[in-house]
Amino acid sequence: MTQDNSFYGPLSDPAGNAGHTDHPPRVGFFTDTSVCIGCKACEVACKEWNAIPEDGIDLLGMSFDNTGMLGASSWRHVAFVEQQRPLGRQDAGLADLPVGPSSTQETAEVVADALEVAKRGGGDLGTAPVDLGFPSFDLPGAGTGAEARTEFRWLMSSDVCKHCTHAGCLDVCPTGALFRTEFGTVVVQPDICNGCGYCVSGCPYGVIDRRPDDGRAWKCTMCYDRLRDGMEPACAKACPTDSIQYGPLDELRERADRRLAQLHEAGVTEAQLYGRDPDDGVGGDGAFFLLLDDPEVYGFPPDPVVPTRDLMSMWKHAGVAASALLAASAAVFLGGARR
Repeated sequence: MTQDNSFYGPLSDPAGNAGHTDHPPRVGFFTDTSVCIGCKACEVACKEWNAIPEDGIDLLGMSFDNTGMLGASSWRHVAFVEQQRPLGRQDAGLADLPVGPSSTQETAEVVADALEVAKRGGGDLGTAPVDLGFPSFDLPGAGTGAEARTEFRWLMSSDVCKHCTHAGCLDVCPTGALFRTEFGTVVVQPDICNGCGYCVSGCPYGVIDRRPDDGRAWKCTMCYDRLRDGMEPACAKACPTDSIQYGPLDELRERADRRLAQLHEAGVTEAQLYGRDPDDGVGGDGAFFLLLDDPEVYGFPPDPVVPTRDLMSMWKHAGVAASALLAASAAVFLGGARR
């Protein structure tokens, strides 16, 4: 059922609300964090295609996260979350995946045997030692047995601008530097941005930011130039595991629902979708995620609300209050005049 309100119009059609007629279907990202391997290919592809300046190589003293967070020069951020808990069964279906044209039948059998050894008893996956067929030479990180890996897992996720249905950054921009594209995405025009920073405070996710050298705001465009040429965004094109999936948003939501059901059936009960619900505080995200833990673990706000969502009702309340104040003032004036 299509929702509507007096300020935004139909929530399912942000491009239409922006004045685009005969526009293509709304597109977006679905990020399945359960298959993210933290390779950062998306970060590199994003920087290369969009000519984003280098923003330093700093391991921050924590894991391999050299980005830290999204920013004006980091439109993709691969988070590494280390947890002292079992891995779980998020690899559901791994044994059925194709092994590639260069792999041999023997390789496929080895993979299947390894998965059979790693019993899928909730937290047991990945804890059994697997003979790789060559000596490890006691290399750093080479576990010597199940005890080295039983209570540890890495959660990895590639974060990006959410291209919200209710885009707070777009609502508060005074110059028109931000606009809604025919694909339903939100893009900043740097040649129009005056660096006021209103958009920074208008984003419920803390995505958009200004560069210190010129003060202008920057964020992910979902490779708008590529979309107009019928190409997929650079990050999704570069992702080797299809953790980042691009396409029509309605199709992605259906695909995400099926993936979530698959994980729940496999025993990964903590798996959940984030940003998929059109009834949330931003009207649903154009870039949403399948998470293996609570949103806060990944640095996401648990219940994001766009600051301008209640703008019209606030103006209505202000109008009623102003009218009451005007009536009271008039009554006092008229009463004094009679005396």
